[in-house]
Order: sequence, then C-alpha cells, then structure tokens
Amino acid sequence: MGVAFGFAAYFMWGLFPAFFGLLKFANPVEVLAERILWTLGVALLALFAAGRLRELRGIDARTWRLAAAASLALSINWGVYVYGVINAQVVECALGYFVNPLVTVAFGVIIFRERLRRVQWAALALGASAVIVLTVDYGRPPWIALILACSFATYGLIKKVIRLDALPGLAAEGIAAAPFAMIAVVILAVTGNATFGSSLPHSALLMVSGPITLIPLLFFALAAPRVPLSTMGILQYLTPALQLTWGVLIGHEPMPASRWAGFALIWLALAIFTFDALRRSRNAARAATGS
Repeated sequence: MGVAFGFAAYFMWGLFPAFFGLLKFANPVEVLAERILWTLGVALLALFAAGRLRELRGIDARTWRLAAAASLALSINWGVYVYGVINAQVVECALGYFVNPLVTVAFGVIIFRERLRRVQWAALALGASAVIVLTVDYGRPPWIALILACSFATYGLIKKVIRLDALPGLAAEGIAAAPFAMIAVVILAVTGNATFGSSLPHSALLMVSGPITLIPLLFFALAAPRVPLSTMGILQYLTPALQLTWGVLIGHEPMPASRWAGFALIWLALAIFTFDALRRSRNAARAATGS
C-alpha cells in the first residue's frame, strides 16, 4: 500500500503542468499568493477535522524559525515553477527535478562535509557537464531548472531537521508565508491586477490550487514511513519524466538534439547514482542479516 501512496504522490506532481497551465490568465505572483493561502486553509481545516489543531500552539520558537525558512524555500520553488509552466517552460521545469537529487548530494558535500565515493563524484561531474551543455543549448544558464533544484533541495534539508509531521508542518509553513501572500493579494487588488473574483471559473481554479497542492503531499507523507528510501528514490523520477513528456508532446516545446544530449547526461548521472544507492542498500541488508 505504501508504494501505491508514493506512486500516487509522484504521479499527481507529474501532472501539475496540466493544472497550472490552466492558470495562464493570472499573474504568477497572484497564483503563488493564492496557492499559499488556499493550501493553508485546507491544511488548517484538515487539522481541525483530525482534532490536531492544538499541535500548532505547541511549536517552539526554533521550530517556527525553521518553518519560516522552509516556507521561503518552498515559496521560491512554487513561484518559479508556476512562472515556468505559465511561460511554456515545462521542459526546463522537468530538468530542475531531474537535477534535484544531484544538487542534494552536492549540498551534503558543501554543508555537511560528507565524503563521496568515486562513482558519486562521477555522477556529479556528469551532472555539471549536462548543465554546461544545456547552457550552450539555451544560450543562457537554465535558471528555472537550477532555482527549482536548489530551492527544493534546500527545502528538503530543512525538513530533515524540523520536528513536525507533514500536515502541521505544512500549516506552520503556510502561516509563516501568509502575511506576505496577503500583502501581495491586496496590492494586486488595489492596482487592478487581481483576477480572483473577476469570474467564477477563475476564482474556482485559484481556490482548487489549495487541495491540488495538499493531496499529493499527504500521499507522500503516508508513503515515506512505509516504503524503503531506495524505492522512493526511484519513484521520484516519475514526476519529471511525466512533466518532460507533457512539455514535449502536449506543450510542443522545442527539443533540439543538443538539448536531448544534455538530458541524456543527466539521466546517465542519475542512473549511476541510483545503481550505486541500490547496490549499497542491498549490501547493507545482507550485512544486517549476516548472509
């Protein structure tokens, strides 16, 4: 059952371009602000229904600071992703989530002084080479992909040390971001640039961004404790694979040979990294059982 929850989470994330592509009528800033507020609303409602709302009152100052930092990283990720989808850059968004595992490893080396084996260094070198190839292809660094990868890797690092379950954690992050989201909504309304309230379909789509965001996060929270990390590591590639497919087949975004070459280097790096992780996991399991 855990694998089914994990598959559902990554599958839904992979289909995000289909939903957020419908929000092209709105400014990316408005989409981000409304998404933050409606996700928070749904999270608070779910906590209330589960009788867990009091957990927010027990959060200490250090955890609130970590929640605020996580909220900033996630808001950057959400905002850049929405910008990419609305501006027909889904392929580059997919690249960001392919690169994300390699950025996480690089953060481990830079921040935590983790030591890598040769095969892991080889994977990172291939990833760096891919970024260079894609920079030449795009005529610029793939900023959308790099910001998405770095912001989500930062979010993941913070979530490793914050002591909150998924739902209270998401609510705390939403509370930290809500004042800024409200300010953005008010400014957009005062300047006449808001689309919420302009029509029922537009308002409904912005409101739906809340549950659309929360549901896969809850599926992920149900899967994480039930599924081995190696399996989750493989499942995570489903999201960018679906997004890449959407960008190429549905969005008809250009994919010249040079761009495919850059993606091929990323996939080779991920294959090496994943194979090494699976091999080490199997060796550790054998050592634990004494076989």
